[in-house]
Amino acid sequence: MPVGEDQAPLIEQTNELVRRINATAGAVVLPEACAVIPKSGRLPGIDGKAKMSKSGGNAISLSASPDEIRAAVRVMFTDPNHLRLEDPGQVEGNVVFTYLDAFDEAKDDLADLKAHYQRGGLGDGKNKARLEDILQAFIAPIREQRAHLSEHRDYVLNVIRTGPRAN
Repeated sequence: MPVGEDQAPLIEQTNELVRRINATAGAVVLPEACAVIPKSGRLPGIDGKAKMSKSGGNAISLSASPDEIRAAVRVMFTDPNHLRLEDPGQVEGNVVFTYLDAFDEAKDDLADLKAHYQRGGLGDGKNKARLEDILQAFIAPIREQRAHLSEHRDYVLNVIRTGPRAN
């Protein structure tokens, strides 16, 4: 299950309960959970403050519409000292680059983009457009699958009752 590194101890506590239940039952009734911690670590909120949080209003939902994704990326915190296109920009602490590091698979192109931004001559708009394209492509299939499953609640309830292998 995808979690932040701060949630790994909770997964282990859950697994301790799972092991007790399975031992009491004398069979594997519940599977153990496996913490999947992203390489990028904890993502900051789009406002650059703390971690991304739904309750903090600084997150991008996996069910976000294309317009919601676009709006979130447009307001993302960047380098407050990068006022003009020709100004050198700072990558560290720039939320757009943090998200690009996490989601952009073209690492060589991203390294070139960072170098260009740091020496000046590259605006935040271009970086945000790149990030938006990447997030749109990443979230679209998740959003579509969620919509599909919400239309097939009987299937979802059956999976909950019987497990995914029973279907």
